[in-house]
Amino acid sequence: MNRFTEKDIAKIDRALKREFQAHPAPIIELIEAQTKDPFCVLVGTILSARTKDACTAGAVKRLFATAKGNTFTPADLERLSVEKIEKLIYPVGFYHDKARHLKALPGALREKFGGVVPQTVEELCELPGVGRKTANLTVAVGFSLPAICVDVHVHRICNWLGMVNTKKPVETEMALRESLPVKYWKTWNSHLVSFGQTRCSPVRPKCAGCPIASYCRSPKKSA
Repeated sequence: MNRFTEKDIAKIDRALKREFQAHPAPIIELIEAQTKDPFCVLVGTILSARTKDACTAGAVKRLFATAKGNTFTPADLERLSVEKIEKLIYPVGFYHDKARHLKALPGALREKFGGVVPQTVEELCELPGVGRKTANLTVAVGFSLPAICVDVHVHRICNWLGMVNTKKPVETEMALRESLPVKYWKTWNSHLVSFGQTRCSPVRPKCAGCPIASYCRSPKKSA
């Protein structure tokens, strides 16, 4: 990222923010806006892995509708059988595994953290079904704390821009932790995920009119 000054980053971030505001927010941001609850954000993030937002939204709606009160809680989740969770969240990707992880989540929260969702990436990664991507997104969105969530969109676009030179998302996360100013951490994932879904796709990116095309080094870049 040496070729990027903080002025460059600020310019890119403003462009990404404008694109983000022009499209519907990713599902996890919508969950946070609707519930203001870290547990709901965590559950939604687990469901969203390798699943399109529209599918995740349906699964979240059906699952959260089982709540006894106004907010879906660990107790609500614990009352459900694995089979019931599977039916509610189908057809999200890997729904069998996710149902099993969700069933175990309330117990793990109780045993490890007194029933409270932890606020650090390292602690969140101790929970069933939670990897670094899920943990970072939960910290950033659920608690509004600095964290860099790197999914395929963030990994791809940051490499195409030449901000990092990495092979795996976890390497991209660590590289960005070293070079990206902290003030951009919380929103970087949201902006790039939206950008990747609506314009900068992996196969046929819409390069014409791209607001950050001047920075792009992608081999797929078109005039």
